[in-house]
Amino acid sequence: MSTPFFLQRAALLVLPLALGACQGTPAVPQQAWTADLGNGQYRNPILHADYSDPDAIRVGDTYYMTSSSFSNTPGLPLLQSADMVNWELVGHALPRLVPENVFATPQPGKGVWAPCLRFHDGKFWIFYPDPDFGIYVVSATSFGGPWSAPHLLAGGKGLIDPTPLWDDDGKAWLLHGWAKSRAGFNNVLTLRSMAPDGRSLLDQGGRIVIDGNKLPNYKTLEGPKLYKKDGYYYVFAPAGGVEEGWQSVFRSRSIQGPYEDRIVMAQGKSGINGPHQGAWVTAQDGSDWFFHFQDKRAYGRVVHLQPMRWQDGWPLIGEEVDASGVGQPFERHAKPLSSGPLRVPPTGDEFSGAALGLQWQWSANGKPEWASLAARPGHLRLQAQPGSNLREMASVLTQKLPAPAFTVDTRIELAATREGERAGMVLLGMKYAWLGLRRAGGGSQLVLGLCEGDENSCTEQDQLVVPLAGHAACLRMTMADGVASFSYSLDNRSFVEAGKPFKASMGRWVGAQMGLFSAGGPQAHADADYFRVRR
Repeated sequence: MSTPFFLQRAALLVLPLALGACQGTPAVPQQAWTADLGNGQYRNPILHADYSDPDAIRVGDTYYMTSSSFSNTPGLPLLQSADMVNWELVGHALPRLVPENVFATPQPGKGVWAPCLRFHDGKFWIFYPDPDFGIYVVSATSFGGPWSAPHLLAGGKGLIDPTPLWDDDGKAWLLHGWAKSRAGFNNVLTLRSMAPDGRSLLDQGGRIVIDGNKLPNYKTLEGPKLYKKDGYYYVFAPAGGVEEGWQSVFRSRSIQGPYEDRIVMAQGKSGINGPHQGAWVTAQDGSDWFFHFQDKRAYGRVVHLQPMRWQDGWPLIGEEVDASGVGQPFERHAKPLSSGPLRVPPTGDEFSGAALGLQWQWSANGKPEWASLAARPGHLRLQAQPGSNLREMASVLTQKLPAPAFTVDTRIELAATREGERAGMVLLGMKYAWLGLRRAGGGSQLVLGLCEGDENSCTEQDQLVVPLAGHAACLRMTMADGVASFSYSLDNRSFVEAGKPFKASMGRWVGAQMGLFSAGGPQAHADADYFRVRR
């Protein structure tokens, strides 16, 4: 254990903290990230948050999006927009993961992989894969829900990235990829015949219609989206890997192939790596657009929007740089539509409402008794749960990182009777760091916890920052360029550094997440007064 920080500051041996401190009236925060530039243009990413593997559609004059959510709950976020640039989070389609017993504890990298969102027969549909169990379907007549319980359409290991198509002749089809980690192979896309009601598949194993192994320099062909236009079946599919890959399109006059192939977007000379895997959407005016993600490691897979046009029956996505037909991403572009109010997904929470903000997720299937907004009005009470390593606790309450640079403030009050019970603010990934309070010697300490092992395990090392006379503290985390700096304050004006800066770490297929936790015995809890996020 390193030298306690309080020994380096003799004047701060014991810091009194009045229970009412730091509760000032919240200022209206500047949004941490806004894509709409207010001048008819937007900047990418349109969502600088980990809405991985996005899929989007238009129904009428409204645009809808969902994304992967892995083992966080609630899962399958539901986003809505009037102009494809300004998005608001309106709910989740999956309150709990199934099988429930499996996801009673965190399962990093498992759960909900790349989903597909469609509107058919008066209903919204989401087909989502769990690589360990198969392909599930949920549906709703209203995008905001309620959504049906997950129905297992196709059981089995390694089935991923489903995309349905209801054809003009009344037949229905399902195309999907494969995860090598479960199936033992990948780089191929399999077509299955599906019942039009989405309840069953009509063949035993389907057939491979696109084989990346037969294409030069292809690897990890996955994430397909199946469409039909002007008599052609089009498969939009990424290849080449998450961080280094590109966007390909395949076309055929027959859904069963053979398919021609073309790379339609790559990084090129842009600074946007691995631009791929998303959705083609046609606006009300007939213009075409493509959503894709970019892997930014600790920040997750952020969402970009590119213009798309057709040339010789092939799409060209982004900026045309030569006659090859391969586009590259724009960093800024004219908005698809001039209308649409400024909107961003929520981040901060004053804990003054009847429910938590929609941005909050548990690390696994949550329980109602873990959190209360009624026990102490104006506060979030987190009932302590047993656990030492925060990566292994389902009761850690998290949200996505909202921007490349931002500051988050909270005030935590700890009620504990047993030595070692603790609570605080956490930045959670393969590695993690937290700043908070710990019960020790009949009082409270301000502690910085660090867990800096490899991706499979880490052992937390706690450093004493300073002992406290009270049981509350104002905590701050400032993030920039993937590095977090922690500090604390007695008056919410003058903040004191707590430890060295911490380099944020991505999780398993996800970005780092920030949030709150309370760990200890059944009699302990923590009250959070607010969680304020600003630029």
